[in-house]
Amino acid sequence: MIFDDEVLAVILALIVVGSVFGVAELMRPRVTEPFTALGLLNEDLKIGDYPSKVVVGQNITLGIFVHNYMGYPIYYRVIYKVGTNETLPTNSSESPMPPIKYWEGFLDHDQNATFLINIQVYETGRKALIFELWTYDPEGDRWVYTGRWNHLYVDVVEAPIP
Repeated sequence: MIFDDEVLAVILALIVVGSVFGVAELMRPRVTEPFTALGLLNEDLKIGDYPSKVVVGQNITLGIFVHNYMGYPIYYRVIYKVGTNETLPTNSSESPMPPIKYWEGFLDHDQNATFLINIQVYETGRKALIFELWTYDPEGDRWVYTGRWNHLYVDVVEAPIP
C-alpha cells in the first residue's frame, strides 16, 4: 500500500503530537501526598510575637498563610470564628461556633498566598481566635472542611476609662 504525501504528512503529525503529549505526561511530577496548609502569622507576617491581650472591639491585625499542594487548583476559604478551649475544631470536625468573617481565593498547585487580616472580638474573657481552612468541591457544589485549622488564645479586656 502506497500513501500519498498528504496522508503521510497527517500520520507524521499525529506521531509527533502524540509523542509530545506522551513525554509531557511522563515528565509531569506526580503528587504522591497531596495536602493543603494553613498558617497564622503576626502583623509583620512572621511566626510568633502574637498579641495576648486585646481590647473589646479593637482591630487585631494578623497574617494568614495558605498553601496548595493538591496537584490541581483549589478555591479556598479561611473562616474566622471566636470560641473557647471547649469549641476548638479537630482534624475531622469544624468548630461549632458560628462564622464571623471569611476570606477566599484561588491557588494553583504548589502556590501559596499570604495576606493581612483585621478582626475584632466583642466579648471579654479568655477567647480562642479560630481559623479554619475550607475548599470548594465543584462536583458536590459545596464547601468542604479540610481539617486544617489554627487558633490563638487572647485575653479580651474592656477599654480603660480615661
